[in-house]
Amino acid sequence: MAVVIIIVSLCYYLVQPVRSSRVVYLPAGSVASIISYLHENGMDINALDRYLIRFFGYPQKGWIDIGSTELTKGDLLYHLTHAKAAMTEITLIPGETREIFFQHLAEALHLDRKKLDRAYDKYAPLPDGIIFPDTYYIPMGISEDHLVYYLVNRSMARHKELAKKFFGIYNQKKWFRYVTIASIIQKEAADSKEMPLVSSVIYNRLKKRMLLQMDGALNYGSYSHQKVTKRRILSDTSRFNTYKYGGLPPYPTGSVSLDALKAAIKPAKTGYLYFVKGKNGKHIFTKSYKSHLRALKSVNK
Repeated sequence: MAVVIIIVSLCYYLVQPVRSSRVVYLPAGSVASIISYLHENGMDINALDRYLIRFFGYPQKGWIDIGSTELTKGDLLYHLTHAKAAMTEITLIPGETREIFFQHLAEALHLDRKKLDRAYDKYAPLPDGIIFPDTYYIPMGISEDHLVYYLVNRSMARHKELAKKFFGIYNQKKWFRYVTIASIIQKEAADSKEMPLVSSVIYNRLKKRMLLQMDGALNYGSYSHQKVTKRRILSDTSRFNTYKYGGLPPYPTGSVSLDALKAAIKPAKTGYLYFVKGKNGKHIFTKSYKSHLRALKSVNK
């Protein structure tokens, strides 16, 4: 009879409703210390649960997603031992620089910005343009080193896959020259339809040994979203200043989309050497400086 009473009482206890945060952090340590930590942080859990949780398994470590904020005590104890790691979503948009992206990562995931930079320098072959624009699902509580290792390795696999798809082989130096061109196209083109045209201007100017003179090259690093002014052009002494230095920048100015890469690899066949943004936001492409001046005049009317 006593056994029956205990079983009934236990069943009643396990179906009692409890509230919890959907995402829960479980520290490393003994079951007793974990239960104590959860209780001190407002979870409806007590010393008795220290023994009951043994029937479900051993508490996990780190951030976990228990799936609901309202559940029974039995469900709670089960999820503390079986729930999946809590994930968070981060997105790198095409054209964004590594510096701005890491600033966002540090703020969103409460990570150390300097550690992110050190990890990137350790794993990435170039200062920018390596991480592929995409939405990534990251376990909460991940270290800076592991996060950057994951982002860089997944992105490098993507770069190698695309290089082999387009060329049959992966040559890092050759491939990232295209990525560098694509990064300028990404920042200059009004849309994907313009990308092959912007690409043709880049190749045509390079062929004629003309300065590229493109603002997009100067939107590197922390300057990602800053308007390029005459003062900036005069004061910037980096190789990204294509108003001063010939050829391409030393490495990509940011992340690139597949459309920008395709345009860099296969530019449109044109005689265009100039372009200027029109009043409708699209660019006017021209073949001579004289026609470029006319286009400028029409835009500034």
